[in-house]
Amino acid sequence: MSEAPRSTFVYVTYIRTSAQKLWSALTSPEFNRQYWFGMHIDSEWSPGAAWTLRFTDGGVADSGEVLEFDPPRRLALSWRHEFWPELKADGPARCTFDLEPDGEVVKLTVTHTSMQADSKLIAKVSGGWPKILSNLKSLLETGQPVATGKLA
Repeated sequence: MSEAPRSTFVYVTYIRTSAQKLWSALTSPEFNRQYWFGMHIDSEWSPGAAWTLRFTDGGVADSGEVLEFDPPRRLALSWRHEFWPELKADGPARCTFDLEPDGEVVKLTVTHTSMQADSKLIAKVSGGWPKILSNLKSLLETGQPVATGKLA
């Protein structure tokens, strides 16, 4: 039996940092704000815990459940967009962060998958993740994000 069609976005980057610092950057609201364009993630960070990505005004952009929490190697989240109705209609997706130390750098692979074949959510995040992850890389390596302002 074949798998149902789905949409997937994968982004790989190498960041000159330690796995522990990268993990902290992914899970710390204070650090999130610096590279997520002022937005941040709230969670208790344990399997089964809820998480929310909040706009600067406190409104919820995205939410879901922590599926895997294996510091500092793997973080997997169920992901549901909460703000734009046409993206929320896609239903839940899955986003996985895999960290692999490689000498003085860490290979970060972000995989965002929807069960929808022509997912509007995946189309949207494929434009957002490169901006967010470029900011994260620059922030960890230089102390400054690449871009400021709004994500969208």
